[in-house]
Formats: sequence, structure tokens, C-alpha cells
Amino acid sequence: MIKYLRQEEIDNEKWDHCIDNSFNGVVYAKSWYLNVVAENWDALVENDYERIFPLTRRKKYGIDYLFQPPFTQQLGLFSTTQLNEDIVANFIEAIPEQIKFAEINLNTLNKLPEGRYNVKEWTNHELDLINSHDKISGNYSTNIKRNLKKAYADHLTLSKSIKPDDVIALFRTNRGKTIDNLRDEDYLKLSRLAYSGIYKGLVSTYGVYSPNNELCAGVIFLRSYKKIVFLFSGLSAEGRNLNAMAFLIDHFIKDHHGQHLTLDFEGSNDPQLARFYKSFGSEVTTYPHLQINKLPRAYKIGLNLLKRFNK
Repeated sequence: MIKYLRQEEIDNEKWDHCIDNSFNGVVYAKSWYLNVVAENWDALVENDYERIFPLTRRKKYGIDYLFQPPFTQQLGLFSTTQLNEDIVANFIEAIPEQIKFAEINLNTLNKLPEGRYNVKEWTNHELDLINSHDKISGNYSTNIKRNLKKAYADHLTLSKSIKPDDVIALFRTNRGKTIDNLRDEDYLKLSRLAYSGIYKGLVSTYGVYSPNNELCAGVIFLRSYKKIVFLFSGLSAEGRNLNAMAFLIDHFIKDHHGQHLTLDFEGSNDPQLARFYKSFGSEVTTYPHLQINKLPRAYKIGLNLLKRFNK
């Protein structure tokens, strides 16, 4: 039986045990992670935590809705036993009636009956690190090989265990100036995630310094079972000109090749980023982006107008 539990009713120990033993478990769904990225989260739980589905909820304009928390690419249904389309659909149908709207990402192994729900397949890029560096780099694109040759000749310096806050600051002073979907509180959440992850042995950081000893590229990596997630990165204009991010990723692959690990680039639906990730020989995977809209017609019109005026 599927039960709806408020956050205070959830047994975190049983919850995390389920994620640890799920065939599709991801670190995003661990209780400590959800506690950082989604202050209010409830859950759907089947039997004695055999299957679980986090409900990351908010309330706005008097409407209860589900949202995808920042720095959390995939959630959805996690299970210690087999899944099929009908089981996933049963959990979607069990979402409480008071939740009238949702835009959430399920995980790669959550399949839904075709045509029943409003679903888009979003893309991810993953690189298997089991092979040698020579074999992996042999699948790099011609452009990446050329850029790496230049980067290695430019006397860049790689540093490990740089401060996560330095990576965040590098992003904010560069690409962060051009986007508005991350707020101050989101950057604080990211910092908390990173330092909590370091404490748990799940987060590592790489940084690249220019010949002038300026940090020009940085990445926060997150361990998620047999994957290492490219969680967050920063890159300066100088770093872009010096191909510093390609240099960093190539070093990361050198450090982890030959292991039963997958480098999860976390996307992207952005064609330019997708092309960059694919140039390392990564494979495309997909995951469902689900929208549920049970709002009355007047609310729908109002929300559409708000979106139009806020553009």
C-alpha cells in the first residue's frame, strides 16, 4: 500500500536504507541532500519503505505544487524491487489531491505509460570510465584533441581540493551574471551541499590555474554510488580561451579511468553544452520531465499572464 507521509513522519534511517539498496538509487534522494535543497519535502512510501517517492513541495499564490530543487537533476520513484510503467503510474496517481501543479524530473529508470501524462524526455550525457585513458581519449572529438594539445602547451596548473566557494565565486563573477534562475539562497544551498559532501567523503573539487596563477576553471564533483556527477562548475573568459575546462576533465578522467565508474555530466538540454560533453565520447541518456496541471482555468490564465509579464 502506498502511504503519504509528511516530512516529520518519515523514518530517515529506513528512507536512506531504501535508497542505498535501490537498483536506481541516486545521492540526490538521500535525506541529508533533500534536507538542504528542499526545506519542505514529504513522500510517498510503499509498505515498509520498499519503494519511495520524494515530494518536494512549495506553496505560492495559495497553490500547493511540486518543484525540481536546484542541483538535483533526477528524483522520482526509487525501488528495491522491480519497476514497470504501471507501478510508476500508481505513484503518480497517489500524489495528494491538494497538489494541483507539478514540474518535476523522474529518473532514468522511471518509465510511464505512453500518452497518459504530459512528459518530455530530457537529455543527459554519461561517460563510462572502465576503459584505459588511452582508449577513452581515443574517442575524443578532433576539436577536443586539438584544444587539449594547446592547453597542455599553455602551462596550466591543476589543483585538487580547492574550496567549493572558490568554484561558486568563479561562476557568479562570470556566467552567473547572465542568468537569473539562481538566487543567493541557492548558492548558499550549493555551498552547504559541497561542504556536507566533503565531510561525508562524497565531494571532490578540481581547479585549473592560468600561467598568471589565476583560477580560471573549477568543478565540484559529487559521488553518487557508481557515478561521479559533474555537479557544478565555474569558468572565466581566460579559462575559456585557454581550454581550461577540457584540461580539467581530461585530468579527472586520467585519475579515475579503469574503474567501475561513470562520469555523469548532468545534461544538458543546452545544445552547446551537450556538444561539449559529447566531444569526450559520452553517451546520451534520457530521463522524464513530468508536468501535472490540475489548476482551475482561471488560475491557468493568471499564471500564463504572470509568466508573460515576468519575461
